[in-house]
Order: sequence, then C-alpha cells, then structure tokens
Amino acid sequence: MEQTETNKFLVPAAIVVAGALIAFAVYSGGAKAPAPSGQQAAADVKIVPVKNEDHYFGSRSAKVVIVEYSDTECPFCKVYHNSLNQIMRDYDGKVAWVYRHLPIPQLHAKATKEAEATECVAELGGNTAFWQYLDKIFETTNSNDSLDPAQLPILAKSVGIGEAAFNSCLSSGKYTEAVQASATEGFASGARGTPFSLIMIDGKQVGTINGAEPLVSVKAKLDALLK
Repeated sequence: MEQTETNKFLVPAAIVVAGALIAFAVYSGGAKAPAPSGQQAAADVKIVPVKNEDHYFGSRSAKVVIVEYSDTECPFCKVYHNSLNQIMRDYDGKVAWVYRHLPIPQLHAKATKEAEATECVAELGGNTAFWQYLDKIFETTNSNDSLDPAQLPILAKSVGIGEAAFNSCLSSGKYTEAVQASATEGFASGARGTPFSLIMIDGKQVGTINGAEPLVSVKAKLDALLK
C-alpha cells in the first residue's frame, strides 16, 4: 500500500517534469533548441534560397513563396499543414509552398524515417506523388509517433508507388543525410521548433511564420505583401 500511495504522487510529478523538459526543448532559444543528433543550431541566421530540387507546390511565377520546415509527427505541423493547403486553394497562382524536413528525433523518434519515406516517394513517383504522400501521412498519423511504420509502404502504394521499390529505397537509408542536412538548414535559418516558415519574395526573406499560426494570421501577412 505504501508503494501504491507513493506512486500516486510520483507518476503525476514525472509527467509534469517530462512536460516541462519538452516545452523547454521546443521553445528555448539559441543553441539550446533541439537539433538532430550530432548537429548544432547555427549562431547566425543563414537563409537557404529556393532550389530546383526543393519540393515545390504551386506556380513558379508566384510572387510569394512560403518555405516551411516541418516534422511529420508534430501535432502543430499537422494543423498547419491543413492551413497551408487552404492557403494554396485561396491564393492560387499568387502563393507557392516549399516543404523542407526538420524532424526533431528528441521528441518524435519516427519522424526522420517518415521524412526519408517521402523522399523515396519523390524519387519513385515525382513531385505530385510527394505532395500526395505527404498529405496521406498527415491525414493518417495522430502525431507524437502514433503512425505505425507498417503504414508507410501502404500509403506509398495508395499514391501509385510499387511496394518493393519503396521498401528497397527506404531500407537503404539513402536519404538519411539529406534529411539531416535539411534539418540543419532549418536551424540555421532561425527555426527553434516546428513548424517554422520563411516568407520569401524574389529569393529574399520578407517575414516568418513561427509555429502553427492561425489561418487568419497567415492570411493577414500574405494580404499585406500581395497588395
């Protein structure tokens, strides 16, 4: 009975402490921000311009480009993903969207492999398949490492990717370094958590979107730039 009574206090206390550590990891500034294993957040902000190999959604002539750094198991990223899909519908031709990986393994152990899975789909099915697959992942996961890895080839098959080729690509680890490099770029660009977005015009940063800002807030920023 004594052990049971003690656990009544220890378990809630442990939850509080764990929650505090996670909150600190996500929101603390500077080099204390969570980064991929072996990586360090950059001291100076360094924006990586949009590249031909980026995952690009929308018109190449769009005035505004939103460059998003995201983690597929982040619950805020899931909400924000829906917001950006709405933005693309409402600002068709005026706003484009670039997706980059910033998995945070300290919080979401499965996110890195999911990011690699999207790269395999892009290789095997092209840009359209990449975006369809990304949508499927966010639709399927309940966030916080809830997606069963067995779903990854099933979701790939649903967007027209052969299961054998997908599994071969994913198991090879060929995109591990690319995902890590993307995360490093995200931290160097000023990210201290996910989602994090840069608003770009003519290759220059003109604003940021920190976290999953409400749709109305994002639209207000875009409207001011599109006047």
